[in-house]
Amino acid sequence: MLNVIHEAEALQNSGRWKEAAHIYQTALAGPPSAFSHVYWFNLAVLYGQNNAQQEAEDAYRSAIYTKPDFIQAWFNLGASVERSGRKEHAITIWQSMLDHPLVTRTKEVDMYIMVLNAMGRIHEEMRLFEASEKYLLESLQTQPDQPKVIQHWVHLRQKQCKWPIYSDIEGTDKGELLKWTSPLAMLSASDDPGMQLATAIRFVHEKVNMRLPTLTSGKPLPFKGDRKLRLGFLSSDFCMHAVSLLTVELFELLDKSKIEVFGFCWSKEDGSYLRKRVISAMNHHIRIADMSDEEAARCIQAQGIDVLIDLQGITSGARPNILSYRPAPIQMTYLGFPGTTGHPCIDYVIADKFLIPEEMKPFYTEQPFYMPDVYQCSDRQRPVGKTPAKSLYNLPEDKFIFCTFNNNYKFTPEIFRAWMQILVETPNSVFWLLEDNEWSKASLIKEAAQLGVAAERLIFAGRVAPEDYLARYKLADLFLDAYPFNGGTTANDALFVQLPVLTYSGKTFASRMAGSLLTALGMPELITFTLEDYKKRAIELGSNKQAFEKVKKKLVRNAKSSPLFNMPLFVKNFEKELFKVASAVSHPNK
Repeated sequence: MLNVIHEAEALQNSGRWKEAAHIYQTALAGPPSAFSHVYWFNLAVLYGQNNAQQEAEDAYRSAIYTKPDFIQAWFNLGASVERSGRKEHAITIWQSMLDHPLVTRTKEVDMYIMVLNAMGRIHEEMRLFEASEKYLLESLQTQPDQPKVIQHWVHLRQKQCKWPIYSDIEGTDKGELLKWTSPLAMLSASDDPGMQLATAIRFVHEKVNMRLPTLTSGKPLPFKGDRKLRLGFLSSDFCMHAVSLLTVELFELLDKSKIEVFGFCWSKEDGSYLRKRVISAMNHHIRIADMSDEEAARCIQAQGIDVLIDLQGITSGARPNILSYRPAPIQMTYLGFPGTTGHPCIDYVIADKFLIPEEMKPFYTEQPFYMPDVYQCSDRQRPVGKTPAKSLYNLPEDKFIFCTFNNNYKFTPEIFRAWMQILVETPNSVFWLLEDNEWSKASLIKEAAQLGVAAERLIFAGRVAPEDYLARYKLADLFLDAYPFNGGTTANDALFVQLPVLTYSGKTFASRMAGSLLTALGMPELITFTLEDYKKRAIELGSNKQAFEKVKKKLVRNAKSSPLFNMPLFVKNFEKELFKVASAVSHPNK
């Protein structure tokens, strides 16, 4: 046996995998051996490593036929089937390992946990959140010390509005669950800027390699204006995504006589009009999807980028190690993650004075890149569909319609209770909200009933195309913002179609986004700073027609003249601040 394996491994290590496979095939063609299952397994691994998925699957099945309790072969078979796109079949294979049972809490525990985590992951990818949470909970109950599993479990509970989010797990307390909460989930979990900073720094410590060789010194020479400034944008969202929905006109309006615009992306090729529009707005579009982080960084550096703006932050799918190589002397973060990244190689966060007040600057590892009016850009050309009839969405004709189309994971029990209290105090109203998934809908209806609000006063709407989503905003009267994770694009969209937004502003970036937009719009009367004031203002606007009409008329008037939707002004200010930073002798973190 060992001779066969050693000979095959030697060939494999020298890049001759087909010859290595032949060694195993020859051994399997001979007389039956007590090690046949090992040969089949190793052969399957070889096939899988070289993208021969069907051959790998057949070999794993042969290994299992030879040794039915070969648990690693069972697990790998499921993984191979999943890679071929048959997720339901992979689930069946892994579930059979739990049902027989080949693995349990007391038998083959490590593999038991691997199966549970695989089942949790694949169900989450298929948006089967309740099942995913169940498998991950079983995994954590078996082995509590799993930070990555905790991250997913917490966020799954947020997505389902399962309160309290931090439910007890034997062997793990709330402090441990908070410690390993993901940066994105923490935006909804807490308005404590210190907590968010600590979470970001922990993420960087765990996920980002800060010992990579830097490609630039991080000390740019003063930009003298004797050539075009080379500006790069880094993102996986140059497609039908909220980031591109906001930024596309920025790319279009940048002065190409002074600035050369590069897009470095690993975005989906979704064929959308938006992706085509984004790409056509740039001087250069370079796909880095098939490049390693180092290759991508060297590609960026080779273009001589002066300023690199990362639109991903520390969200899912981010590639922060590209920034760790420092391919550009000045690096910024914008829009993708509404908070500090904790990344020491990111020099600036694009913001405004409302978004990051002076007293909050210590909670950011980046220096604020202050825009004079508002941090958020706004595409004025976003298509708006024909206004639908209220009946299409089961909306009453004669009631005041509160709405929020924020993602359900932004909801907290505190803000939801406030919304229900608002409904109780405005009996001639309904609440229109996004139906993100069936489990969150069930949770919210149940919670509402306990707070004295009948189910029929909650009206749920599914996801629709962007133009239809914007059009249906016109059916609502008042947008109730989430807290502590405000609407970003959703709030902008509402204001764009002249739907008033009432927000509750806190201490963090995420909790001050809508307040920033309303400040630029000249509507501070829609910004509150306590939950009580938020409720009182919503009740007033929902029950006092005169007060509401006054706000509505002012919004319509201000939307035409305010900086919020004045993209030429935004771009002019952005360019001015950009050249100012690029002309500095050294960046602020050095």
